[in-house]
Amino acid sequence: MTDEVEWWEYDSADEMAGAVAGDLQFVIESALDARGAAVIALAGGKTPAPIYAKLAKAKLDWKRVTIVPGDERIVPLGDPLSNVTLLGKTFLPVGARVMPIVPKVTTDYKVAGRSADALMQDLHWPLDLCLLGMGENGHTASIFHGPDYDEALGGPRERRALGVMPEPLPEEAPVPRVTLSRQGIITAKALTIAITGAKKREVLENALKEGASSPYPIGRVLADAELPVDIHWMA
Repeated sequence: MTDEVEWWEYDSADEMAGAVAGDLQFVIESALDARGAAVIALAGGKTPAPIYAKLAKAKLDWKRVTIVPGDERIVPLGDPLSNVTLLGKTFLPVGARVMPIVPKVTTDYKVAGRSADALMQDLHWPLDLCLLGMGENGHTASIFHGPDYDEALGGPRERRALGVMPEPLPEEAPVPRVTLSRQGIITAKALTIAITGAKKREVLENALKEGASSPYPIGRVLADAELPVDIHWMA
């Protein structure tokens, strides 16, 4: 695991949202200054929604920013479970390019994964920024235990995304997924994690200590990563 892990703690959701949005804005601005474009992957779920609301107010040249979800449920666009639908509602109005990685639903999640990977192969790489969340079971993006776990962690270096079937399926979203691969995550130029709650902090601290031997997916993802990681947390 990288030694460069920095924890940032907050007393309120609004304080955390403002701080994380500011950090993301800085990374995006740096990419825009460097090459006139930015490609970022953003997490789904409820925790980052206030962050995105603040980030969308930033005075950025949004038309040069491409946003992809770090993972996506294989559901129709517009479905309440769709991560890109949430991102689109927030960032399309300001002019960003929000790219669905599951543009159409298929019953074969492996095919959906290959399609998502092909779409991402057309993007400038590595990512300028990857924002991750984490579940209380230690999954991040949609890297879950299940039949595709080893492939998500150790597939070909050039693979950016793949289809996965969590086992067991999460109750709140019992559908197969497409996710960034470990390689796609840890090659990003900037990696940020945003979590809330004492349980998640305990899981993440243990996962970081355990590294490659961790039973938690996020521990395996971050093991031997060479980039600095900023972790934003609120109880």
